[in-house]
Amino acid sequence: MSRSGWRGRPATGLAVVLAVAVVLLAAYLVGRSDRTRTLPPSAPVSASVPAATDPVSGLPWVDESALPTQARQTLALVRRGGPYPYPRSDDQPFGNRERLLPSRPAGYYREYTVSTPGDTDRGPRRVVVGGDGDVYYTDDHYASFRRVREGR
Repeated sequence: MSRSGWRGRPATGLAVVLAVAVVLLAAYLVGRSDRTRTLPPSAPVSASVPAATDPVSGLPWVDESALPTQARQTLALVRRGGPYPYPRSDDQPFGNRERLLPSRPAGYYREYTVSTPGDTDRGPRRVVVGGDGDVYYTDDHYASFRRVREGR
């Protein structure tokens, strides 16, 4: 009685299926490890690569040039000392009630509206400036902040 088809060569068919599975798994693992690889703790960090997080606030950095145009315009107004589009709200103390910015004495932070095209009110975007000149940006009404790296 002759054996044919899959039953005729169980070792060969199974070996091919297993070999393909091993190759696919290996390719997946190699690709995954390339994305999650980190430098060992002793590896020097290049001086030309800026840190992704501000060491003082623990917040992510954002370059001023990467901010929306309206945020850059607001920073220019702050540097000139106004006038501000919302004089009752802009250049007012920011209480940091969310405690997302570094803890500072009351009155240290001041907030400024960043206009949002299409919004009929102040919208969710703000620039917050500290008494020492530290600048923060939020585009979600204080739910999160980024530290602004000025002049970049």
